Amino acid sequence: MKLESIALPGIDTKRPIVIAGPCSAETEEQVLETARGLAARGVKLFRAGIWKPRTKPGGFEGVGAEGLQWLKKVKEETGMYVSTEVATKAHVEEALKAGIDVLWIGARTTVNPFAVQEIADALKGVDIPVLIKNPVNPDLELWIGAIERIYGAGIRRIGVIHRGFSSYDKKIYRNLPLWHIPIELRRRMPELEIFCDPSHIGGKRELIAPLCQQAMDLSFDGLIVESHCNPDCALSDASQQITPDVLDYVLNLLVIRNETQTTENLSQLRNQIDSIDEQLLELLAKRMRISREIGVYKKEHNMPILQSPRYSEILEKRANMGQSMELNTEFVKEILKEIHEESVRQQMIIMNQQG
Repeated sequence: MKLESIALPGIDTKRPIVIAGPCSAETEEQVLETARGLAARGVKLFRAGIWKPRTKPGGFEGVGAEGLQWLKKVKEETGMYVSTEVATKAHVEEALKAGIDVLWIGARTTVNPFAVQEIADALKGVDIPVLIKNPVNPDLELWIGAIERIYGAGIRRIGVIHRGFSSYDKKIYRNLPLWHIPIELRRRMPELEIFCDPSHIGGKRELIAPLCQQAMDLSFDGLIVESHCNPDCALSDASQQITPDVLDYVLNLLVIRNETQTTENLSQLRNQIDSIDEQLLELLAKRMRISREIGVYKKEHNMPILQSPRYSEILEKRANMGQSMELNTEFVKEILKEIHEESVRQQMIIMNQQG
């Protein structure tokens, strides 16, 4: 697979390439005011959602093709390049007709090979940069499949957007970063440009800066950040958008490592460990919640806390499972004993509660 840079003429290819703009184009005034603020701070590539797939009906689903005319005005007035999300053949045709410079495929679309193929068919014979967001679920092969479908249409300027992966338990992040997945993608496709979407990973403004830095420490090529002239009044994803001023501040604080990093670089490996540790803690918290629910059930049914045969069975079964994963048997047993003791402790608290 021979890929080319998505950078357009006049865009500095030094990391990070920055794409910024509101989650949704809401009004012509809002789009132009945000674009002016970003252009004044050196951003060359403007983004805005025109068609917005929402999780549930009734939410703001975008202004539709009318918003494309506002993006044309952004180009005319500021000289910025403009980008938007497409999910259907009709979206692609409308966007191309309006002179949109960069297209991206959203996470909900990437998960559907039929939809991606429809977009690929609509792009045949067109030379335009296309960015592909990871699917909502952590499926690397599905992500690669979408890349291959767009490549098969003759598109060579392809990049991807890491926006995190959906999770039932939303603790720290809106979408879990699972950094090891884009790192593996980079290992398999070293020429592929990878952008980080800290807005969708974090879901909160205060997480954007540290996530941007993490992406730079992992040698990501660019950032796509949601920026709005008045974030608190945004019609979609208000809590994760920042003003052009704040974005400028975040970008100026970034530390960009000079040396070329690889997936074997120590800082990258440590970042992977940090990410996995977060997942371990979230899983442990989830396990303890279930243990407490079991404690409530035992109390209601007058059952003893300790079920010795069950504990012995779990210990042996999990130890054997760990051994098949190249984990030391005694190490696994020690961890399980500690987890079991904490589960018993939490169930005892429930048993001793009055009422």
